[in-house]
Amino acid sequence: QVQLVESGGGLVQAGGSLRLSCAASGSIFRINDMGWYRQAPGKQRELVAVIVSGGSTRYTDSVKGRFTISRDNAKNSVYLQMNSLKSEDTAVYYCNARGLQNGDGYRLFEVWGQGTLVTVSS
Repeated sequence: QVQLVESGGGLVQAGGSLRLSCAASGSIFRINDMGWYRQAPGKQRELVAVIVSGGSTRYTDSVKGRFTISRDNAKNSVYLQMNSLKSEDTAVYYCNARGLQNGDGYRLFEVWGQGTLVTVSS
């Protein structure tokens, strides 16, 4: 099995910065996509940013120019640097990973982290 552990959420004032981290562990053969999603109260979960194994990235429009996603393939980890935070960034942030796991053969996996709360005060 594959697990994700997130860290780095917290309370920050508007205009401030936070860095989220997520590390994958388990029977991993290869991770393809790693990404961050968020869910604000009363809203659906939405994609924030994703990075594929080759390094290409994609962001939702509302965070472009403020957030940066990066990954360390050797550590099976993904990061989200969040700058110029706004109150509307307040949400629970979830890490996501998709790839191929081994152990009793190879099979695809998709896993989610437990979520980390980011609160931006105005």
